[in-house]
Amino acid sequence: VAVKPEVTLGDYKGVEVPKSEIAVTDEEVDAEVKKEQDKNARTVAVEDRAAANDDITTIDFEGFVDGVAFEGGKGTDYALTLGSGTFIPGFEDQLVGANTGDHVEVKVTFPEEYQAKELAGKEAVFQCDVKKIETKEVPELDDEFAKDVSEFDTLAEYKEDVKKKLTEKKEKEARTAKENAAVDKAIENAQMDIPELMTKTECRQMMDDFSRRMQQQGLSMEQYFQFTGQSMDKMMEDMKPQALKRIQTRLVLEKVAEAENIQPSEEEITEEIQKMADAYKMEADKIREAIGESGLEQMKKDMAVQKAVTVIADAAVEVEKAADAE
Repeated sequence: VAVKPEVTLGDYKGVEVPKSEIAVTDEEVDAEVKKEQDKNARTVAVEDRAAANDDITTIDFEGFVDGVAFEGGKGTDYALTLGSGTFIPGFEDQLVGANTGDHVEVKVTFPEEYQAKELAGKEAVFQCDVKKIETKEVPELDDEFAKDVSEFDTLAEYKEDVKKKLTEKKEKEARTAKENAAVDKAIENAQMDIPELMTKTECRQMMDDFSRRMQQQGLSMEQYFQFTGQSMDKMMEDMKPQALKRIQTRLVLEKVAEAENIQPSEEEITEEIQKMADAYKMEADKIREAIGESGLEQMKKDMAVQKAVTVIADAAVEVEKAADAE
């Protein structure tokens, strides 16, 4: 059994952290508006020209190596965007210039590091039938577009709102970056010896969490290992640095909460329980009853730890990032 290690805090108030840039440029606003423009594009059939990059071609295809069809090399009514890099290098390029109804023989070579080892480095021929060619038409960037995608009457007002939201997003990201950097400095300045068993236990917990996420996507860990070529031991080894960082972070923040005598107020606890009640569409009393005394104590600890993050970050000193050396 791993005994919880003792933590000796170093400096955790007034640590120096890099200052984040939160200015939003016109280029960033335009890029965000273009994303919305692309989302509202409509797909139209191409009948008066050949296929070009960015067109969506609907194809039937079958692949052959040394004249023999191979497993997984056949598709019907597959929508392929030319230039997307979805298929192996060279495939999409050979469909550029094709017309609807054309039969195209596509010759490619599988990459040496291709996932299917039996095909790696092999030359292949794909027999392709182009059944349909479509392109996306984006709406004009004008006041009508702004009315369609927002609550504003003019494009200028819509862009101003986009800028405001991007600024708010950058401010949140800057705050998170400041918190992370400040906590990292507090960990760096602290002293503690983490038992190997504690790190292994955290790795197992992380692996269990990962396994549950895979199962939610309909994939077993055996299938995941098969598709990626990973192994349980390799994943556990790769997780060690992150597991160690998690443990160090929690221990230091708990120690800061203790040193600062940080406790959530009853009002804050009630508010947190109400948030959970709203999320689960239950009454607050039922939530409090369901989590029990032990759950309530854990919630208080978690809230104290988060408050410790705020204490460290608020006391941190932001300094300009050093210019890159020429």
